[in-house]
Amino acid sequence: MTSKVNVIFSIILVSVTVVLGNVLKLRFTPINNEIKTTLGYPRDSLLNFTELSDLYGYSSEEHNVITEDGYILTIFRINGRNCAQKFKRTPVLLMHGFLQSSDAWLDAGPNAGLAYLISDACYDLWVGNERGNYYSRRHNRLDPDKDPKFWQFSVDEIGFYDIPATIEYVLKYTKEDKLNYIGYSQGATTFFVMCSERPGYCAKANVFIGLAPAARMSNTKSVPFRVFFEGLGQQEKVLGTIGIYEIFAKGSLSQEFLSFLCKFSATSELLCGTGQALLDSFHPGSINNETLSVLFGHFPAGTSVHNIARYGQNIRSSNFQKFDYGSAQNLNIYGIKQPPHYNLSAVTIPSVVLYGNNDNLVDKEDIFWLTNQFPNVLEIKKVSDPLWNHFDNAYSQFTKELIFPTIHKYLLKYSRN
Repeated sequence: MTSKVNVIFSIILVSVTVVLGNVLKLRFTPINNEIKTTLGYPRDSLLNFTELSDLYGYSSEEHNVITEDGYILTIFRINGRNCAQKFKRTPVLLMHGFLQSSDAWLDAGPNAGLAYLISDACYDLWVGNERGNYYSRRHNRLDPDKDPKFWQFSVDEIGFYDIPATIEYVLKYTKEDKLNYIGYSQGATTFFVMCSERPGYCAKANVFIGLAPAARMSNTKSVPFRVFFEGLGQQEKVLGTIGIYEIFAKGSLSQEFLSFLCKFSATSELLCGTGQALLDSFHPGSINNETLSVLFGHFPAGTSVHNIARYGQNIRSSNFQKFDYGSAQNLNIYGIKQPPHYNLSAVTIPSVVLYGNNDNLVDKEDIFWLTNQFPNVLEIKKVSDPLWNHFDNAYSQFTKELIFPTIHKYLLKYSRN
């Protein structure tokens, strides 16, 4: 009992440190990688996407996408070890979840990371980054460190601008008419926004594969997630008055602290693994210690306070709707007092959804509500492991056995050799 109390106390202490480190914006010059190496940080946690892929024998390219509203997004193209540029002709776009970056698809290593698995099957894989994370913290006019306007975005703007711009770039570069889209959590949310608001771009995808896709989240079972995001979201205006618009940035005190804490094998599972499980759910042995120590070198990757507020609204609402600014401002922006609902029936392309029975962030009831709105569902598949949770989709060592076969099946169906 004493040991359990100590673990819980330690997790609370870490959580408080994380929150204060962001809310008070305690920034400092991060320790450089040479010093981190001497301190025993895992090598993979210090590498970026191209460095990681190169380390394991994969070649990758870095590309810049400029959105209509001026954000500069860094995306990557990765080639499998034995494919020698002989891609299947239909490109695949893989989009990360909330507070992640493209690195999330490499953190579990070559035997489990989805970017490795998909590219090794010789698909022409492109891995995206959404605005606000450390790969996409640039703009052609706005300075993210000086201009609050840079951070006035949520999944609404990401779906309206980032996903269409990325799709357009990939298709233009590859000279293809359509691609296949895989979206995890927020990476799926933003696809739905695009389909509702810009259906011409939705039609540029052959198939949508959703991994724990998030839309409304009113049935989330995670108390820490619900309390934190609802609470912090309601303080957006207060935080803005003291100049806080960005949160959970890579290189912030909170991220550096987690990276340091999780590099130790003795604390990685006890604190970092337990903390992650308390936010989502427990799945012993799924995300191993090595992956935990690597992923916290890349996670959290940063976002806006405005986007945090948007998640708070997703939890409170029984619908999937645009940002609620309050009746007066809604009337000015939308022409009505209540925020408009997104049209999920506009997701007309063939759709496949995978979900976990033990996902405490995106509950299966919300998954069923979501898929009931889609007009062209090919399959709704529960992952066979009864303990499969939300984070497993990106980081589990069992990805190759439990979700990749379904992904491969549908990518193959909608690809050309």
